[in-house]
Amino acid sequence: MFKIFARDLTRWYQKHHRDLPWRATRDPYHIWTSEIMLQQTTVNAVIPYYEHWLKTFPTVFDLARADIHDVLKAWQGLGYYARAKNFHKAAGLVVDDHGGKLPADPVLVRSLPGFGPYTTGSVLSIAYDARLTIIDANVRRVVMRLLALPGEADIQQDKKVSAFLEKVLPRKGVGDFNQALMELGALVCRSKEPLCLLCPVRSYCSAYAKDKQETIPKPKQKIIKDIDAVIAVIRHKGKFFIQKRPSKGLLADLWEFPGGKVEKGESAREALGREMQEELGVKIVSASHLFDVRHFYTTFRVKLSVWSVETAPLPKTDKTHRWASSRDLTRYPMPSGTVKVIEKLV
Repeated sequence: MFKIFARDLTRWYQKHHRDLPWRATRDPYHIWTSEIMLQQTTVNAVIPYYEHWLKTFPTVFDLARADIHDVLKAWQGLGYYARAKNFHKAAGLVVDDHGGKLPADPVLVRSLPGFGPYTTGSVLSIAYDARLTIIDANVRRVVMRLLALPGEADIQQDKKVSAFLEKVLPRKGVGDFNQALMELGALVCRSKEPLCLLCPVRSYCSAYAKDKQETIPKPKQKIIKDIDAVIAVIRHKGKFFIQKRPSKGLLADLWEFPGGKVEKGESAREALGREMQEELGVKIVSASHLFDVRHFYTTFRVKLSVWSVETAPLPKTDKTHRWASSRDLTRYPMPSGTVKVIEKLV
């Protein structure tokens, strides 16, 4: 039964899979690039980034030698910037310790920054046909329906999911099988309105047999938090004042306009004055509201209130604070919300 399941699923994949650029190669670096980008990001969003990345950093040697500033700029808009920083660090280690070739040994690969169980399994199974299982959101949902597992699709399910995958994993063609599981979840066994009549393995599916495919897994309640923030656009002699975020934490090492969160009980103007004093040690001489920008993240929405500000004295410059022309602004890696502000400004 297990061999037939793997055969049926793989045959379906070979006939119906999407024609994606990283599926036309077995180059470990190319596959590694795609898998890092696809974490927390949709396929359609990744394609242009993937193609641009490989033009900018054609080999792991090019990535390893690149300045982190250029790496973050190439990543701009993909979000979760720690992925890019880990990718850069891991590329350096692969070049220094392994001659520029990603090892086939999962133990060695797991020691590299950014390689957890999923990334290790996906990259090595696709590039080297290593016999490794993978569990992502799509695979977890598919297996939960096949086994009719109750509850939400979270890591608590992974012990049972992994046990099933170990049984059905083929001895050869593991890369295609793993991609087939993910493709099935993305195209057919969708989180909402699964297309069961198109499923090549519905005869093995307990949820389908019990008519529970719409309720397995149990839907999660997504809580979205609303945040108000202020941004100060300070201009002097045709240049804009920008600052670099800390090297740790949210949006680390990216550049942005000064500003911050509006605290409870504050007006936007009051928050602006407090942020200028706390961040830059300056006072506001004048401030006028320009426009608002809304930006969405995974678990929260931000309204950015953008102000034109004059300060006394002018803010000081150093390694993490500088003046940039409108043309130079495009050369700095910045959060997507800041990019939206710049587009409206210039």
